[in-house]
Amino acid sequence: MGKRKKLYPKAENELDSLKQEVAEKLNLDDDIEKRGWENMTTREVGKIGGNMVKKMIKFAEKEMDERDGKIDEED
Repeated sequence: MGKRKKLYPKAENELDSLKQEVAEKLNLDDDIEKRGWENMTTREVGKIGGNMVKKMIKFAEKEMDERDGKIDEED
């Protein structure tokens, strides 16, 4: 499976920061430092990913609320 094209390449650093922030909150940052991302269990990375999604949904809902019905025509 090849790498997929990033829709928003500028967001990559922010997503990495969010991933690290969530890992720290879940007390998994020490495990990541010791074992590396590639040796984390599916359950561990799933927890991180799930919590990232929750935070991103909360962020998106706030953005939508602040727009107050205004639609962004970027797409």
